[in-house]
Amino acid sequence: MISVLIPAQNEAGNVGPLLTEIRAALAGRFAYEVVLVDDASTDETYGCALGTGARIGCPLQVLRHDRAAGQSTALMTAARHSRGRYLVTIDGDGQNDPADIPGLIEAAQRQFEEDFCIAGHRVHRHDSTWKRLQSRIANRIRGALLHDGVPDTGCGLKLLPRATYLALPYFDHMHRFLPALVQARGGSVTVVPVRHRPRLQGQSKYSAWNRAWAGVVDLLGVMWLQRRSRQVRIERTALTDSAA
Repeated sequence: MISVLIPAQNEAGNVGPLLTEIRAALAGRFAYEVVLVDDASTDETYGCALGTGARIGCPLQVLRHDRAAGQSTALMTAARHSRGRYLVTIDGDGQNDPADIPGLIEAAQRQFEEDFCIAGHRVHRHDSTWKRLQSRIANRIRGALLHDGVPDTGCGLKLLPRATYLALPYFDHMHRFLPALVQARGGSVTVVPVRHRPRLQGQSKYSAWNRAWAGVVDLLGVMWLQRRSRQVRIERTALTDSAA
């Protein structure tokens, strides 16, 4: 089963259409559930999600934090309450297209490793010029230091095995470094091009300052984790008993 994880804060105008699109993309094709975490919204995000889920018949869990804890914590809450073998993360603002989820699932079905991450790459961004410039600079710095091979780590669309996700070191803003953290465990990363859409309602939760400061601190931490990791690949040969 696929568990679609949605972190949402003050996204009352976006969660209903998003749930409807997820159902359209997955119903009848894959066994799935949606786990939405309302990160202490001050609007009607919680009620809108519940109402839409009941109206369209979407298999849905809606959880709510009593205080704002951030996107990484919301995703970890969702992961711990999920039941699927694979977890798909998607932003709650509607800018990720749920129609891309089947492509991530198909890429996962071609994986043979125990630990892996399928990472979306927003080929055509629908953000402001300033925001795109920030992302481009941040991705180049991160790629040069972490060597994770992912051109767009800020894309909310990713797929990981549940066991892999829950085994990763948890820290605030970890969602920005999932590919590098998976690689530190010896896992593989596959990049899949996905669509990106303009935000129709609500406001972005991130500014240039909080992205830059958190990015520097967390980047140093992830680099430390990479250096501390000592993963080795084991070659195994199984011999059959010819007399059997």
